[in-house]
Formats: sequence, C-alpha cells, structure tokens
Amino acid sequence: MILLFPLLFLELFLSIKVGIAIGFGYSLAWILGSMLVGIILIQNSHIALFSGADQLFNQKFTIQRFHDSAISYVFGAFLLILPGVLSDSLGLILLIYTLYLHFVAKISPIKPNNQFNPKKEYDDVIDIEVINSDPDRLSKS
Repeated sequence: MILLFPLLFLELFLSIKVGIAIGFGYSLAWILGSMLVGIILIQNSHIALFSGADQLFNQKFTIQRFHDSAISYVFGAFLLILPGVLSDSLGLILLIYTLYLHFVAKISPIKPNNQFNPKKEYDDVIDIEVINSDPDRLSKS
C-alpha cells in the first residue's frame, strides 16, 4: 500500500511529461488506442488461454510456463486498459513476455513430466506379493 502512492505519482509525472512532449492530441490518441487494444485482448483472452491449455495437454508447455503465460497475458491486457505511460509500458513488457513464452522459449523434444500423465510415475515400481508359507512363525512373534 505504501508503494502505491509513489507509483501513482510516478505514473502521473510520466504521463504529464510525455503529454507535453508529444502534445494533447497524440496523448489522447495514445490513451484511447491502448485502452482499445487492452479491451480487445481481454475479449479474446479465452482464445489465448485455450491455446495455452492445448499446448499444456499436448505436453509442449509445462504447468509453470502455462501459468506464467496466462497471468502475464491477463495482467498485460489489464494494464493496457489503465491510462498512463508507466502502466502501458508494463503491460507491453508483460505481453512481450507472453509472446516469448509461446514462440521463443520452446521446450526440447523430451516431454516434461506433467501431472496429467499418471503412467510415467509408476514405470519404475515393481509389484511384489510376499506369501508366508509357515503359519507357526506368524503366531510365535
């Protein structure tokens, strides 16, 4: 909560400085354009999340990478909706990170051990049953 006030002042300061540098019309166009892009991204977020889930089930994504991708996509789109230079910059960084996870950071051909593949967990288990043929040994102990 204490960090919120400096961030708000920094956002306001940067927005005013950029607004003075590029002019009121361009500043207004920037704010409305970034809001429109953020709203479109939020409206299409189900497509991005289903695409990530599909890659997870095809074992091209790990669960951690799917989580990071989904969270960065949603937060990036939300930050684009907020007016301001700092929030737009952070939103773009998060969306670039999402693109990095989807297209650049490919997993090697060795498939990861996801929790969705229960057969892999029991490959090294040997199932044995011990049968004691001497009933007197059991009663003496």
